[in-house]
Amino acid sequence: MKKNIIFYFLLICSFLAINFNIYNLYLGETKNLFRLGLIGSILLLYFIYKCIKNSTIIHQKKSIKVLSLILAFFMIFGNSFMLVSSTLLVFKNIGYFIISLLMYIGYYNLFLIIISYIFRFIDKNNYDEVGNKKNNKIISLFKKHPFLFSVVFIIICWLPYIISFYPIILSPDPSYQIKQFFGIRTKYADYSILIDDNVVITNHHPVTHTALLGGCLKLGELMGNDNLGLFFYSIIQMAFLVTTLAFSIYYMQKMNLKTKYLFGVLLLYALVPMFPLYAMSGVKDVIFGTLIFLYLIFLHNYIKVKGDYKWWQYILIILLLILICLFRNNGIHTLILSLPFLLFVVRKKWKEILIVMICVFGFYGVFDKIVLPYFKITPGSIRETLSVPFQQTARLVKYHSDDLTSEQIEVIDKILGYDDLAERYNPELSDPVKNEYNKYATNEDLKEYFKVWFSGLIKHPGTYIEATMNNTYGYFYPEKTNWYVYYKYDDRIVEDGFSYSYNSLGTLRNVLSNYAVCFPYIPVIGLISNIGFNVWIILVLLTYAIYKKLYKNIVILSPVLALILVCILGPANTYFRYALPFIFAMPFIFAVFLEKQSKDIV
Repeated sequence: MKKNIIFYFLLICSFLAINFNIYNLYLGETKNLFRLGLIGSILLLYFIYKCIKNSTIIHQKKSIKVLSLILAFFMIFGNSFMLVSSTLLVFKNIGYFIISLLMYIGYYNLFLIIISYIFRFIDKNNYDEVGNKKNNKIISLFKKHPFLFSVVFIIICWLPYIISFYPIILSPDPSYQIKQFFGIRTKYADYSILIDDNVVITNHHPVTHTALLGGCLKLGELMGNDNLGLFFYSIIQMAFLVTTLAFSIYYMQKMNLKTKYLFGVLLLYALVPMFPLYAMSGVKDVIFGTLIFLYLIFLHNYIKVKGDYKWWQYILIILLLILICLFRNNGIHTLILSLPFLLFVVRKKWKEILIVMICVFGFYGVFDKIVLPYFKITPGSIRETLSVPFQQTARLVKYHSDDLTSEQIEVIDKILGYDDLAERYNPELSDPVKNEYNKYATNEDLKEYFKVWFSGLIKHPGTYIEATMNNTYGYFYPEKTNWYVYYKYDDRIVEDGFSYSYNSLGTLRNVLSNYAVCFPYIPVIGLISNIGFNVWIILVLLTYAIYKKLYKNIVILSPVLALILVCILGPANTYFRYALPFIFAMPFIFAVFLEKQSKDIV
């Protein structure tokens, strides 16, 4: 009897979790409280009934239960922040809290079932076909030449994007980088106190990428064709990305993954629009993401071969790690939070690993502290690291300004400007707040600011928590889908005399752009480009690794976990290019867990 009561209670909670529309209740639209209507609700109820009946949730492992609790939390609070930018849909009154609690239990129950099935799927092992199973000619050719076949196939599928978006897709950031390269003053020169007023280039965007992008345009300018110069950059970036994607397929074949999985990955790389559109986009994240992808492959290979590398391979690895630091400013933090863990899983090669770390971190220290200042290149503003406290202060001012003393207001005003701070506050983007940061603020001013910040934390901790959750929830909530590709024509550099333009294939561009914009909303397959969903997969794999004590796999995941942390500390909620490095590498990350754990890759 008791089991039956629990069963039907969980059935009702799970049904509410998926189908109840608490936002409509909040709006007073009581006629549409269930999303699927009568027939859809009956079918959903029956489906959940069968799932729960066939599951064994009572005997789940603790690790699965903990992750289910976390994911259920993301669903309840993510929905509230997405719809009302606060926890109001959970804590408005006792009725909302009870409904949210029932939905929380329902989500928890469903995640127990789903994660258990994922664990069982991974446990089954996913190795290559055995025997003489016949394949068609295309599959046979793919199996025989996975790298070359993948390169050719991807390029053919990307050709419509390459042709229609020739020479490159420029968005605001690369446009400003080009201006900086050519000595044109931009807003980034105004964010910091320049070392030399005549040197307007800063390291807000990594100088290495700025030099590559601007250098290609300069080459085109010398040849009398700016568009051709920009296309040179596109070719370099595209070649780097395509060969990395193809190499990952070749490498996964060596990991003994099933051919159907590898061919599915190839189709994903070739047909999902985010890959070709970012390949043609000038943002720094594409090359950085490619480097991170190669770093993940290196970690896997180095761990599997137990560090049995030759000297020239160490040189290549050092070069790869240095490029990671040079092509994005958070690259150094990613390495600091991941590379040292190799010392614990490849202990016999601790000396070699230590030498690699000394070379990489030493080079970065010299580059950052000696080379850049020598060329009078100003570092990025400290405000880029303070998005979290600045957003918390702005929310405090917006909702609790009456609790601030005149002295506290004066301190905030010195750092961020107080009068219009509440109006500038955007719950999901810190740029309007931090863009007004006073670059002349002294260390003493910042010290006083953090005293005020801490005082606000003590008085209104809930406001601070809400500010941070509101600016990050989309990274953990799959229903939050944000614009994620660049395709629009940006004329910022044209204003300064550069001759950059798209060609006349506007109709084809519109078709490809519409496909890209619609892709995230395609049922099931659209989740490939969903940030929250990809983070969930990472969390599931991390939990599986902990459950199975696969500590080497955790080390392989460590750069991804570091990048997720950077997203949390970053300025924008659900910003795709911040998550691009691990989303592009997801097929390989998942393959690490499908691979036979005892097999070494040479």
